[in-house]
Amino acid sequence: MIYGKIWTVVKPSVGLPIILAAVAIGSFSVHLALTLNTTWVKKFLNGSAASAAVVQTVKTPTA
Repeated sequence: MIYGKIWTVVKPSVGLPIILAAVAIGSFSVHLALTLNTTWVKKFLNGSAASAAVVQTVKTPTA
């Protein structure tokens, strides 16, 4: 472990909950920002799927 000596300064019983809480808060804030700032996430979470785009191709005759 690269930062193994950190546990000589901070007890694991204090440091691990802080690290886990920081990861949980960061993840929650990213998901909240996606939900609040985009329109497609709200539609996706409510179950309305986007319609697929139809693309027509034209075949050109080959010589």
